[in-house]
Amino acid sequence: MLTKEEMPACPVATTVALVGSKWKLLILRNLLVRPWRFNELKKSLDGISQKVLSDSLRSLEEDGIVTRTVYPEVPPREEYSLSELGESMRPIISAMEQWGRDYQELVQGKGPSR
Repeated sequence: MLTKEEMPACPVATTVALVGSKWKLLILRNLLVRPWRFNELKKSLDGISQKVLSDSLRSLEEDGIVTRTVYPEVPPREEYSLSELGESMRPIISAMEQWGRDYQELVQGKGPSR
């Protein structure tokens, strides 16, 4: 989590600091649907490297947005899901999805879908 000293004064900047990367937003988009295993996420996020996915998940976990569950099996299995704090991002991601859909329709000449 960000410390008090690291926390930007602007609330928008705080949100961007936590989830502002392209990959973090796409990871959150996926986790809004269901829990995912690491390799499932990697396959679904075209172009992400294993290191970037690992670092992004670790960062989201440290910030309390994602929960990692390790199952004591052979071979070991872990799943990533949204924490309660991560679930609170649902309306934000949904608004971004709607805005993106409206923009796509505008560019394609269909007008917004609202």
